[in-house]
Amino acid sequence: MPTLAIVGAGPNLGLATAARFGAEGFDVGLVARDHDKLRTMQDTLEKEGITTRSTATDITRPRAAATALTELAEHLGPIDVLLYSPLPSLDWIKPVTLTTSEDVRLSLDLSVLGAIDSVQAVLPAMRERGRGTLLFTTGGAAVAPSAARASSAVSYSAEVAYARLLHEELGPEGIRVAHTAIVGALGPGLQHEPAAVAELLWRRHTEGGDFQTVER
Repeated sequence: MPTLAIVGAGPNLGLATAARFGAEGFDVGLVARDHDKLRTMQDTLEKEGITTRSTATDITRPRAAATALTELAEHLGPIDVLLYSPLPSLDWIKPVTLTTSEDVRLSLDLSVLGAIDSVQAVLPAMRERGRGTLLFTTGGAAVAPSAARASSAVSYSAEVAYARLLHEELGPEGIRVAHTAIVGALGPGLQHEPAAVAELLWRRHTEGGDFQTVER
């Protein structure tokens, strides 16, 4: 069975994407910090008949994401699709004049270094098979930087630059890389419904297309 791994899995987009891919026959691996939330999501997906495994870890720690993904692959098989979609802490998001180097460091650890660790964990098997998909989602600060949300603007910009370089390098090898920026609130009844964004991510995997999509 093909496998989707979600780093930064949460009860909105993460769960919806897991359900969407699971409906197409994917096994699902979930990585996030909160063990109890992961257990709840895993139970929900398993009730839908989706084989699911989860690993609780702090992906801001060096190599933590890679270790978690390696563990998931040992149980579920090689990762065919990686969704990297962690949410930053609100504690780090401040106006630019109040933003400290520590705020930015923590944000970069999450958005950039964790992404690199994740990709390095799954990419060798993708290249060996000549196929795979790397999906990155961020908030709107990636495409519309705001002085009120400085650390996200800096870290998301760096994450997108990294993902774009992957897109340029890996496209000829048959590996798809796509970034989706979600501008506005995401959640049930809000501006962006999780199921609708999950459907978009499914299309990014199956149909490819341009590197970047902005959902407003």
